[in-house]
Amino acid sequence: MPRILPVEIAVQDAAAVRIALREGAARVELCQALGLGGLTPSPGFVEASVEAALAASAKLEAPEASPKSREEKRFGRADKNKDGRIEANELLDPRRKAFAKLDTNANGTLSFEEWAVKTIGKFKGADRDHNGILTAAEYASTAPPPPKHPSCSCRQNYASADDD
Repeated sequence: MPRILPVEIAVQDAAAVRIALREGAARVELCQALGLGGLTPSPGFVEASVEAALAASAKLEAPEASPKSREEKRFGRADKNKDGRIEANELLDPRRKAFAKLDTNANGTLSFEEWAVKTIGKFKGADRDHNGILTAAEYASTAPPPPKHPSCSCRQNYASADDD
């Protein structure tokens, strides 16, 4: 499968924003006087560019991965040694490590206490006033961390300003 690299294009007018997005730019950098090395754009240019980007992105459709490509990616993540096959240890080793962390007495089985210790620890850590009850704010602190690889943000990339 060909690798698609995200491309950032520097533009100096709203028409160029529409062209950059139409041609597949992942990011658009707004500049003025590119011939001089680029200057910070005026507020009017930024406003016109955002309007152009929003209009262009309303017409864009985020590509949907086919079921086959999703499964190929899933298979690739499980195939740790990249030999085109998934061996039992490639699939089970990550689970064994997680199991071993919970099996604190190393007897090969999990008691309820061993299994629940993570949840209990999370509850105790969130219960700031130690009253045995979680408020909404305390409970919110137990949410899992965001995924390392967020789902497609194509539309966000087209419409949002550069955070750099």
